[in-house]
Amino acid sequence: MDASFPEPSLYTIKAVAILDNDGERIIAKYFDDTFPTPKEQRAFEKNLFNKTHRANAEIIMLEGITCVYRSNVDLFFYVMGSSNENELILASVLNCLYDSVSQMLRKNVEKRALMDNLDGVFLAVDEIVDGGIILEADPNAVVQRVALRTEDVPLTEQTVAQVLQSAKEQIKWSLLK
Repeated sequence: MDASFPEPSLYTIKAVAILDNDGERIIAKYFDDTFPTPKEQRAFEKNLFNKTHRANAEIIMLEGITCVYRSNVDLFFYVMGSSNENELILASVLNCLYDSVSQMLRKNVEKRALMDNLDGVFLAVDEIVDGGIILEADPNAVVQRVALRTEDVPLTEQTVAQVLQSAKEQIKWSLLK
């Protein structure tokens, strides 16, 4: 293999972030140690926001990182990869994230609605990218996985919070009868 080409890798995504219109972090997930401390991550996010919040472009190279981004109302969606990463792959992840969030929020993609459904958005990010590896690029599949209801999940696969919520509902209904 030619020395100018990097080795192929599944680890294509360095980070995923959603910032508000002030550049403050709503969601940020970093998959490598390019920015090891939260302080460095926030400094990078602030710098990224300052460079992109007035721009009309969809892509920027900042500090050796390729960032694709998209804004809507008062939110900025970012997907970041290495400097030699294929922008089309990063853009497909960004589009999947945005479309998934848009479907989950019923086309009402703004900060208030996102904060009300933050748990589902975190799950969507986890379904799309895990450890820097792209798992899913179809927003319909992501929304379908995230939208699992507690009634559909066997008791052994439920989280403690889901089991407690289910128990509360059963007790409430037994008391109301």
